[in-house]
Amino acid sequence: MALNPHGNSAGVSRYNQLATIFRRRIESGHWAVGERIPTVVELAEEWGVAPATVRQALGMLEEAGLIERFRAKGTFVTRRPQQDLWCEVPTDWNGLLLSSPGVEVEILSGETGARPPHVEHTVGALAQTYRHWRRRHSRDGRPYYLGDAYIEERWAARITDEQLAANTTLRILKDMPGLHLATVHQTLTIVTADVELSGDLDIPLNSPIARVLRTAVDADGVVVFVGDGMYRGDVVRLDISVTA
Repeated sequence: MALNPHGNSAGVSRYNQLATIFRRRIESGHWAVGERIPTVVELAEEWGVAPATVRQALGMLEEAGLIERFRAKGTFVTRRPQQDLWCEVPTDWNGLLLSSPGVEVEILSGETGARPPHVEHTVGALAQTYRHWRRRHSRDGRPYYLGDAYIEERWAARITDEQLAANTTLRILKDMPGLHLATVHQTLTIVTADVELSGDLDIPLNSPIARVLRTAVDADGVVVFVGDGMYRGDVVRLDISVTA
């Protein structure tokens, strides 16, 4: 088997391609936790690459804590990536109001007189002006979420930094006296980290990102909140109950 240098993998280094393949083998259980994986020479022959390329790929998995290499014994799987999937993206109203436990929130920036650059959902009418906040969420010192919130200025003026650091935006708005949220829309897509996101979330370039776009409309049909959130893909899980 050989790596395909064309198609969707064009421009991606061979060791990055291999690291993705090896990671998927661990995720699927093909390489089980505690199991010794094939040697560097065997993997190089399987994929038609130089042993140095395999070592680079395995080095990425070792940095992620998925494998451990022992001299004269071989390389062993230490854990599956799914063990890190602790950050659940909410799919219902109650979940949207809950803050994740043990989370530290940084307010990176704030500005008045802003306008959302993009509104995903064609619902409601935009207000004259919004206040914009950018926040970064971390757990155990590890950043996992970067979010931009645009809140209609008349409501944003009542919000304190303490509220922003302790609550989800929708929880703040739901509890706002005089404000009734009529509809809330949410869309999740999978994108990849650019240079800016790579630095802000401390992840490799082109890592998977779960992008969540949210729009809230009040009883008068005015868009009171536009959210654009980026979750690092290696900690996110999405659970949806399906009923027949």
